[in-house]
Amino acid sequence: MSGPYVIRGSVSLPEAELMWRFSRSSGPGGQHVNTSDSQVELRFDLANTQALPPVWKERALERLAGRLVGGVVSVRASEHRSQWRNREMAATRLASLLAEATAPPPRPRRATKIPRGINERRLREKKQRSQTKRGRSGDGWG
Repeated sequence: MSGPYVIRGSVSLPEAELMWRFSRSSGPGGQHVNTSDSQVELRFDLANTQALPPVWKERALERLAGRLVGGVVSVRASEHRSQWRNREMAATRLASLLAEATAPPPRPRRATKIPRGINERRLREKKQRSQTKRGRSGDGWG
């Protein structure tokens, strides 16, 4: 593995809490595919981890509720022919998923008032467009 996978700041995925599972992968590889377990499934027990700060953990559990099975989040990778590259891909995917799930909520939008000039211009252009379309009807032709 290429070292610790940083979620955000100094928080990273602990190697001891990652559960790996390997299986045969479909896709490219020819006869090699029938003999090697290159598909990777990476599981991380989000509900029982001590690696995340409590606030982040709460946020992640709430945001990933649809993806969790018994408090465990699972990620699969089978794009590459080599198990090592699939392991890298799965760990990177899990780290980015957790980074997104633990991100602070966006600031609330501050409502602003539409300037009067912009509103008047919109109505003027709308009226002009209406006149153009009315002129196409052919009602005023002799």
